[in-house]
Amino acid sequence: MSPHKKTKRRIAFSSLADYPVVGSGKDGKVYRLSQDKCIKVYYDETTQQQELEALELGQVSSIVPILYESGHNYTVMEYIHAISLSKYIKEYNRLPSALVERILLLFDEMKAIGFTRWDAEVRHILITDETELKVIDLKRSLTSTKSIPTKLFQGLRKLGALPLFLRRVQTLRPDLYKEWVRYQ
Repeated sequence: MSPHKKTKRRIAFSSLADYPVVGSGKDGKVYRLSQDKCIKVYYDETTQQQELEALELGQVSSIVPILYESGHNYTVMEYIHAISLSKYIKEYNRLPSALVERILLLFDEMKAIGFTRWDAEVRHILITDETELKVIDLKRSLTSTKSIPTKLFQGLRKLGALPLFLRRVQTLRPDLYKEWVRYQ
């Protein structure tokens, strides 16, 4: 994969008024630029730099969106055609063992990439049409040290899916279950 284009530009939110907002949070807004690209514009450049570092490190893996361009307060990356894990659980009211296994492999991959935080919120784990998992909002992946997926647990608890998730982990990865069960 070729390195992304780095610029010294800053993007004004107002310059993206004609593009649909596909995500918004405390760190910034995400706009869809095309069928396969989006731009995240950050409120704070420090947050942009933290996430950019994680995105750059993650370019070796298919779980991280492809990075195309970055500037002082933005990143242009792959638009993921997917449903979040939270929406999946709400819509289908299920958490199949195969999906739990892919979530565990996602965390293994985060560790292999070199991330120090092996956790993600249920809304930041995306399930593609090909049932691959992607992870977004990586700003704390290198600044936080967390081997217990407490954010995932919190989201699954709110959805009523944590007990089922842990039962599946117990079957699939008893080693992780023994480590994680005390944090439920």
